Amino acid sequence: MNLKMFCISLNPKHLKIIKNLNYIPVGLGKASFDSNWLTDEGDKEISYKNPHYGEYTFHYKIWKNDLIKEDDWVGFCQYRKFWASTTINQKELNYNEFNSTILKSIPDKFYEYETILGNEIHINQFRLSKFVKHNFKKMILNPSLFYKKDKRNLKFHFDMMHGDGNLDKAIEMLELDERKDFKEFVNKNTSFNPHNMFICKTKKVLFDYYNSVFPWLERCEKIFGFENLKGYGLQRIYGFLAERYLSYWFKKYTKYTVLPIIFKDISDFNYKDL
Repeated sequence: MNLKMFCISLNPKHLKIIKNLNYIPVGLGKASFDSNWLTDEGDKEISYKNPHYGEYTFHYKIWKNDLIKEDDWVGFCQYRKFWASTTINQKELNYNEFNSTILKSIPDKFYEYETILGNEIHINQFRLSKFVKHNFKKMILNPSLFYKKDKRNLKFHFDMMHGDGNLDKAIEMLELDERKDFKEFVNKNTSFNPHNMFICKTKKVLFDYYNSVFPWLERCEKIFGFENLKGYGLQRIYGFLAERYLSYWFKKYTKYTVLPIIFKDISDFNYKDL
């Protein structure tokens, strides 16, 4: 195998199936995980930030403890979201079909690339009711948002879902050489690569990303803190900021391609049949 895939879960009962997939189990959250799991706890860690950083508390541990020792493809998936080589009917998957569909190794044709991202989602295709529900006032004050889809860019989406103006405040915390380009990215684009999932060909690429994203998120803490982050859209604001930055950074600095991400909760499978 030429791929080290970390699979993040909140449920200790997922251990057997993750190991059956030949993935590396990573346990996050409040549940108790035994020694078969990697976690975000231990030396040089920020596990207490997990409710706000999401999977990035594990990425932080990788970064600060230098846990990647060699240049293999390294990827990240989640217990409900997996990489696939092709788009398929996700709801009807049985375990054998699922196991044969998800990504286990990197095809030779991808070796010219440095990173793999998930297929983009286009936020200007979301139902208007989704935006009206979250910020009716902003829609009324900007009537063009109702009929001009190109106005519904990444900045608009973040303002609606994660606090009006918060993305602008965060961008001001970036290094100067990134600030202008990232601001242009979120104002120009209407799609991004979702779910904080990515695959890197080398340790250098992975750690270059960490060296950029983590100092920025730490500076953002001076603005947003932790105590007043209420509701799903704000509670995990650091994870949502990283999700947008991921699309920007990997596209700017690496040669990338994309693969589908399929939605299948492994809790649906009967572990006794494995």
